[in-house]
Amino acid sequence: MVEQFQPDQPERSASNDEEISVDWDLLRREAAKAAAKAYAPYSNFHVGAAAITSNDQLVTGSNVENISYGLSLCAECSLISDLHRVGGGRIVAVAILSGSGQPCTPCGRCRQILFEHGGPSCLVDGDGTPRTLAELLPGEFDQDRFAQG
Repeated sequence: MVEQFQPDQPERSASNDEEISVDWDLLRREAAKAAAKAYAPYSNFHVGAAAITSNDQLVTGSNVENISYGLSLCAECSLISDLHRVGGGRIVAVAILSGSGQPCTPCGRCRQILFEHGGPSCLVDGDGTPRTLAELLPGEFDQDRFAQG
């Protein structure tokens, strides 16, 4: 789903004092809609994610389970697929909700995936309090570490 983002609440970027605007209510509503579309017949734990990109696109994703659990995809993976489907950009802020409307903190794998596409200043609302990925993923694996071998 792609729609133009309408900002309303200012937040601060972790990497500098640049003010960014995030409509958390919109992101949470869109995450709830995405959770309703999740495919979770085994756990019945539906998860949705919604994010705003650096080029003002709204992208969403929902979890997709597989009977072979290791092949299941988290909502954040689906969200990143949607990011590339609409032409890319960087994730600026993301909200993650369960099917019951409760915030969900991303797992470690998803924190790394979000970091790759949003960087340390990306804001993540996974527990009702937006935090940067730098706070959620200390010691991330980035291109500098990759280059060191």
